[in-house]
Order: sequence, then structure tokens, then C-alpha cells
Amino acid sequence: MAFSAANIAKAKAFRISPKDTNYFVMLFDKETDAIDNIFVIEIFKTGGATPPNEHASAHEFFHVLHGEGVARCDGKTLSIKTGDSLLLHPGSEHVIENTGAGKLYTLTVMIPNEGFAELIRGGEPVELDAEDIRVLQGK
Repeated sequence: MAFSAANIAKAKAFRISPKDTNYFVMLFDKETDAIDNIFVIEIFKTGGATPPNEHASAHEFFHVLHGEGVARCDGKTLSIKTGDSLLLHPGSEHVIENTGAGKLYTLTVMIPNEGFAELIRGGEPVELDAEDIRVLQGK
């Protein structure tokens, strides 16, 4: 296979846990492309955040597509906004929090997958709303 393409209008989205305030739009992973990485759009509701987490061997990359927030990692806090990128190294406990007035959208990549895609796909399906589609299509 020379390349893969993801169609946002047909992409599946999931929330890992019913109480989570963030959800994921699946782009590329082992199930769709037989790769050891995962590429998702992560969407944080207003005031939403990831639970504190860390990855034993994976690097996690965030690129802010829209919105603003803060990244907390190993006791340090960094403001993030549209256009910013962040790389977290294995073993670093971290939280990403939406501090903006609207949703926060990030391109999130984890290398290697470390079971993240399976965790997401094992969650509950989420319907993307009109704002999600508009932002993800760059309109």
C-alpha cells in the first residue's frame, strides 16, 4: 500500500470512559493500517482534560489545531494554543486541559501505540457535531 487517506466525514470517534471530557477521532492505527503508531484528533470539551497518565515506552505528540489550554507534565505547566506542538517523553506523567472558551482540538500521535488505539476503540462511540466537522475540515 503506497498511502492511506482518512475522510473526516466518515471517521469514527470514541470516548474511552462515559465520564471523560475528551474524545478521539480515529485517523490511522493498527486496525485500519496495520501500523504500530496511532494518529487521532483529540477533542476536549470546554473545561475538559485528560486524566493524569503516562506511557512506559511511547512518545506522545500533540499539535494544537484549534483552541487553547495547558499542558502539565512532571510538575511543570505550559500554556498551549493553536499552532503549538508538544512532545512528551516516556515515563512523564501528564495532563492536557482545555482552558479556552470553546473546544480544544489536537492532532495526537503516539509512537508506539502501546495499546492506546485498542483502549480508544473499546470505548463508547461519539457523534461528531457540526462544530467538530467544521474545525476538522479547516472551515
